Amino acid sequence: MKLEYKVQGGDFVRAGQASSQVKKVLKRLNVPPAIIKRVVVALYEGEVNIVAHAFQGKIYVDIDADKIKVVLDDIGPGIPDIDLAMKPGFSTASNIVREMGFGAGMGLPNIKENTDKMKISSVIDVGTRLEFEVNLK
Repeated sequence: MKLEYKVQGGDFVRAGQASSQVKKVLKRLNVPPAIIKRVVVALYEGEVNIVAHAFQGKIYVDIDADKIKVVLDDIGPGIPDIDLAMKPGFSTASNIVREMGFGAGMGLPNIKENTDKMKISSVIDVGTRLEFEVNLK
């Protein structure tokens, strides 16, 4: 099963909609709750990163019998130092984003912690691609 969602940068009102939709689909497919939680936590963090840092993005979810694969592609400023961005607590979020309760610098570490495989690639002034997988077995 393949799913696709558009995400608009700066739209915090709709942040989390894709994650919620994926959660509903996984429940209907009788995916174990512990796996649903891992996928939804990772996806929500990635979705909020698009909203907080990019102009726009797309989320692609591919569910098969063995795994759930998610790709988040955004158009935005890119990540200058991925290793630094992976450190818990490091954030480039604006003060406005932090005042809304986002941007604590735990997004990427939480994604890594909740997935079985994770890869990030980024080009400055172009955008970022985040890919992750959660095994079903």
